[in-house]
Amino acid sequence: MAKTPLDIVVITQDVPGLAEGIARACPQVRVHAGQNTADALGKAENASVLIGLAQTITPALVAATPHLAWIQALTTGVDPLLALGLPAKIIVTSARGVHGPQMSEMAFLHMLALARDLPRMVGNQQRRNWERWPQRLLLGKTAVLVGIGAISEELAQRCKVFGMRVIGISDARAAGQGFDEVRPRSELVRSAAETDFLVVLAAYTPETRGLISAEVMDALRPHAFLINLARGPVVDETALIAQLTARRFAGAGLDVFDVEPLPPDSPLWRLDNVLITPHLGGMSDSYGDQLLPLVVHNVRAFSDGQIDQMRNRIFLGATGGRP
Repeated sequence: MAKTPLDIVVITQDVPGLAEGIARACPQVRVHAGQNTADALGKAENASVLIGLAQTITPALVAATPHLAWIQALTTGVDPLLALGLPAKIIVTSARGVHGPQMSEMAFLHMLALARDLPRMVGNQQRRNWERWPQRLLLGKTAVLVGIGAISEELAQRCKVFGMRVIGISDARAAGQGFDEVRPRSELVRSAAETDFLVVLAAYTPETRGLISAEVMDALRPHAFLINLARGPVVDETALIAQLTARRFAGAGLDVFDVEPLPPDSPLWRLDNVLITPHLGGMSDSYGDQLLPLVVHNVRAFSDGQIDQMRNRIFLGATGGRP
């Protein structure tokens, strides 16, 4: 008797071409593509698998998928899925390990733009104003990376190419590729006092909520910058706004926020020492190609009943977020 094909719903938001790639590589499954969550709702009734950005897997979509057995998040962070209260029988896998290049480049975009005051240059260009000033180099500067995982290891190695000193902050790791030194979280305040760039990449968990506190920001030197590429709540946003308004340190590069999209009335929009990017860190023009090998491997393993061979499995009740 022929095996019933596996029905998979792929939410293609931000990952064009992924559904077609899965269908080509895994002809034994039926792939249904939805452009967004609302589109996927009408395709989920017979599906056992949902694939999409973690934030696109909503309670309504889970409720519309009565046969759901596996969710493949196309993000490193899975905190939106953990918040759903899924039963333990549902397998959750992440896309950990594919975001290093784009996240590292986003960190450098922020570091270079802030250090060299790119917004001031753009403003001068718009006013046709010729103004020159000494340019700060990354060479010889110290970057403190809060959280050590695949992304921060890639960033650390790139920082070394630029001649930077790199300190990692982690309670889970004692070493990492590209780091000159790794310290526990108990030394975060001391490390903040030494850094030129405090780059936040820690997973968002109950323990890391508000990890970058007013005390940590107080320790930053006047010329230092804070860059958050993790999750908004890892940084105390209220304290951040107060510190930036008072110009306690040089400025911030922010890709993530407590509320997204960032509300129009947020004071962050009006601060001239803040560079805002709209949660672009994990995106790339080749995202589907980056994800395809991982997703295809997991689809094949799941389809063959080899659950133990699936990569990046998350045990419900554990924590998600950028490493």
